[in-house]
Amino acid sequence: MTTPTPRSKNKTLATLLAALGGSMGLHRFYLYGLGDWVGWLLPIPSALGWWGVERVRLYGLDDMWSWALIPLLGMTLAIGCLMALIYGLMPTERWNATFNPTLPADAPPGRTRPITVAIVALALLGGAVAFMSTLVFGVQRYFEYQIEEGKRISQPESFPDTKR
Repeated sequence: MTTPTPRSKNKTLATLLAALGGSMGLHRFYLYGLGDWVGWLLPIPSALGWWGVERVRLYGLDDMWSWALIPLLGMTLAIGCLMALIYGLMPTERWNATFNPTLPADAPPGRTRPITVAIVALALLGGAVAFMSTLVFGVQRYFEYQIEEGKRISQPESFPDTKR
């Protein structure tokens, strides 16, 4: 049995980081280091999405900016959960070949443990909720906007030159 080196990447930890902090890029920093530019880009849409949530709290659901900003948060949450699924379901040999190339193919850091399976199940649930909530919010607000515009256009006050 080979003991893991200090640089070995644990699949369970990467899966947990992706599920809980994937929208902030924590899994990317763990796997690729602090120099990973994708990891540094992930917090931007997440922060904008949280700003959209705050705008809804302050200004209500009629705030147009929140319509555009909140789906960014949902997408980053869903992407983090998707990455947790990918990491958690990756075979041991492939995990070690990708993230622990100096270790044998069946080294312990790449093994799937029962906690890894539980994290994958929770990531599947969380990702589905985030994705469906984002989709429902965006579509609902779009159609509400279309109805409001249709009402505005159909009002007689909006056509002052049509007096008979």
